[in-house]
Amino acid sequence: MLWQLFYTFLKIGAFTFGSGYAMIPMIEKEVIDRRKWFDKEDFLNQFTLAQSSPGPFALNTAVFVGYKMKGWWGAFVSVLGIVIPSFTIILVIAMYLSDFKDNPNVAAAFKGIRPAVIALIAVPCFKMLKGMTTIQITISVIAAAAIWLLGLSPIYFILAGSVIGIITTFYKKS
Repeated sequence: MLWQLFYTFLKIGAFTFGSGYAMIPMIEKEVIDRRKWFDKEDFLNQFTLAQSSPGPFALNTAVFVGYKMKGWWGAFVSVLGIVIPSFTIILVIAMYLSDFKDNPNVAAAFKGIRPAVIALIAVPCFKMLKGMTTIQITISVIAAAAIWLLGLSPIYFILAGSVIGIITTFYKKS
C-alpha cells in the first residue's frame, strides 16, 4: 500500500502542469475511480479540508489521502511522491534557466499550455457544482466576485463558511 501511495502521487506530480488545482482531475481519477480509496463524498470533504488548510493544495491533498490510507507513513510517502517530480524539474530549470529564459520557443510553449491548465482547473469546479444547491452556488459566485473585484481575502470566506457549516450542522441535529 505504501508503494501504491508513493507511485500514485509520483505519477500525479510528474504528469500535471499548472497549480495544485490542475492536479484535481488526476487525483480524483486515481483516488476515486481507479484505486477506489475514497468515495465521491469523502473525497469532496478531503478536498474542502485541503483547500482550507495552509500550504500548497496538492501537498495537503497528498497528506490527507496518505494519512487516511496508511497513517503517518502513508502521508510521508504520498508527499514524497508528489514533491519529487516538481523538485527535480525546478532544480533542472534553475540550473539551466539562463540558457532558455529569452528563448521565444519556450515562451510560446508556455503560452500554449495556459488554456490546458485553465481547463484542468475548471473541470473540478464544474464537477463540484453538481452536488451544490442553488444557494450554495449563489454564495460561491458572490464570494468569488468579492475576492476578485474587491480584493477581499479568501480567508474571510473560508472562516465564515466554516462557522456557518458548524452552526447549521448543530442546528439540524437539535
